[in-house]
Amino acid sequence: MSLRTFLQAKIHRATLTGTCLDYEGSISICPELLTTSGIHPFEQVDVYNLDNGERLTTYTLSGEPGEIRLNGAAAHKGNPGQKVIIAAYCLLDEKELQEHNPVVLLVDETNRIKGRYNG
Repeated sequence: MSLRTFLQAKIHRATLTGTCLDYEGSISICPELLTTSGIHPFEQVDVYNLDNGERLTTYTLSGEPGEIRLNGAAAHKGNPGQKVIIAAYCLLDEKELQEHNPVVLLVDETNRIKGRYNG
Protein backbone atom coordinates (compact mmCIF):
# COMPACT_ATOMS: atom_id res chain seq x y z
CA MET A 1 0.00 0.00 0.00
CA SER A 2 1.38 3.39 -0.94
CA LEU A 3 1.59 6.43 1.30
CA ARG A 4 0.20 9.82 0.33
CA THR A 5 1.04 13.27 1.71
CA PHE A 6 -1.60 15.20 3.68
CA LEU A 7 -1.74 18.35 5.77
CA GLN A 8 -0.94 17.59 9.42
CA ALA A 9 -1.05 21.11 10.89
CA LYS A 10 -1.29 24.71 9.74
CA ILE A 11 -0.72 28.08 11.39
CA HIS A 12 -2.76 30.45 9.23
CA ARG A 13 -1.92 34.13 8.63
CA ALA A 14 0.83 34.44 11.23
CA THR A 15 2.68 37.75 11.26
CA LEU A 16 6.44 37.75 10.76
CA THR A 17 7.98 39.46 13.79
CA GLY A 18 11.56 39.46 12.55
CA THR A 19 14.33 37.99 10.44
CA CYS A 20 17.88 36.96 11.32
CA LEU A 21 20.17 36.46 8.34
CA ASP A 22 23.19 35.52 10.49
CA TYR A 23 21.75 32.22 11.69
CA GLU A 24 22.15 28.64 10.50
CA GLY A 25 18.60 28.53 9.15
CA SER A 26 15.04 27.70 10.15
CA ILE A 27 11.90 29.44 11.36
CA SER A 28 11.49 30.34 15.04
CA ILE A 29 7.87 29.88 16.16
CA CYS A 30 6.10 30.84 19.38
CA PRO A 31 6.14 27.82 21.76
CA GLU A 32 2.36 27.99 22.32
CA LEU A 33 1.73 27.80 18.57
CA LEU A 34 4.04 24.80 18.25
CA THR A 35 2.40 22.95 21.14
CA THR A 36 -1.18 23.70 20.13
CA SER A 37 -0.61 22.86 16.46
CA GLY A 38 1.31 19.68 17.27
CA ILE A 39 4.30 20.85 15.22
CA HIS A 40 7.56 19.83 16.89
CA PRO A 41 10.91 21.62 17.06
CA PHE A 42 13.11 20.54 14.15
CA GLU A 43 10.09 19.32 12.15
CA GLN A 44 10.03 20.17 8.45
CA VAL A 45 7.52 22.83 7.44
CA ASP A 46 6.62 24.81 4.37
CA VAL A 47 6.21 28.57 4.73
CA TYR A 48 4.03 30.51 2.29
CA ASN A 49 4.38 34.30 2.32
CA LEU A 50 0.99 35.84 1.56
CA ASP A 51 2.44 39.28 0.83
CA ASN A 52 5.12 38.44 -1.74
CA GLY A 53 4.31 34.89 -2.89
CA GLU A 54 7.61 33.43 -1.67
CA ARG A 55 7.60 29.79 -0.58
CA LEU A 56 10.23 27.85 1.29
CA THR A 57 10.83 24.60 3.12
CA THR A 58 12.72 24.69 6.41
CA TYR A 59 12.57 23.30 9.94
CA THR A 60 11.15 24.76 13.13
CA LEU A 61 12.75 26.06 16.29
CA SER A 62 10.96 27.03 19.48
CA GLY A 63 11.06 30.82 19.63
CA GLU A 64 9.93 33.48 22.08
CA PRO A 65 6.24 34.06 22.92
CA GLY A 66 4.50 35.62 19.91
CA GLU A 67 7.57 35.18 17.70
CA ILE A 68 7.55 34.12 14.06
CA ARG A 69 11.07 34.76 12.74
CA LEU A 70 12.74 33.65 9.52
CA ASN A 71 16.38 32.69 10.05
CA GLY A 72 19.39 32.18 7.78
CA ALA A 73 18.77 32.12 4.04
CA ALA A 74 15.00 32.06 4.72
CA ALA A 75 15.36 35.62 6.06
CA HIS A 76 15.49 36.78 2.41
CA LYS A 77 11.95 35.44 1.87
CA GLY A 78 10.06 37.87 4.07
CA ASN A 79 9.98 41.05 6.13
CA PRO A 80 8.54 41.84 9.56
CA GLY A 81 4.83 42.56 9.36
CA GLN A 82 4.18 40.24 6.43
CA LYS A 83 1.66 37.42 6.75
CA VAL A 84 2.65 33.78 6.34
CA ILE A 85 1.08 30.34 6.41
CA ILE A 86 3.15 27.62 8.08
CA ALA A 87 2.21 24.06 7.10
CA ALA A 88 3.43 20.65 8.25
CA TYR A 89 2.59 17.50 6.33
CA CYS A 90 2.45 13.77 7.10
CA LEU A 91 2.45 10.52 5.13
CA LEU A 92 -0.66 8.39 5.53
CA ASP A 93 -1.91 5.12 4.13
CA GLU A 94 -5.57 4.63 3.17
CA LYS A 95 -6.52 3.27 6.61
CA GLU A 96 -4.87 6.16 8.50
CA LEU A 97 -6.51 8.69 6.20
CA GLN A 98 -9.99 7.72 7.39
CA GLU A 99 -9.24 8.98 10.91
CA HIS A 100 -6.93 11.86 10.03
CA ASN A 101 -7.88 15.35 11.26
CA PRO A 102 -5.35 18.11 10.60
CA VAL A 103 -5.08 20.95 13.11
CA VAL A 104 -5.57 24.49 11.77
CA LEU A 105 -4.77 27.47 13.97
CA LEU A 106 -6.02 30.94 13.14
CA VAL A 107 -3.97 33.71 14.74
CA ASP A 108 -4.34 37.46 15.20
CA GLU A 109 -1.84 40.22 14.34
CA THR A 110 0.23 39.43 17.45
CA ASN A 111 0.27 35.68 16.72
CA ARG A 112 -2.17 34.81 19.49
CA ILE A 113 -4.58 32.00 18.77
CA LYS A 114 -8.04 33.30 17.88
CA GLY A 115 -9.44 30.03 16.55
CA ARG A 116 -8.71 26.37 16.07
CA TYR A 117 -10.37 23.67 14.09
CA ASN A 118 -9.61 20.12 13.05
CA GLY A 119 -10.13 19.26 9.41
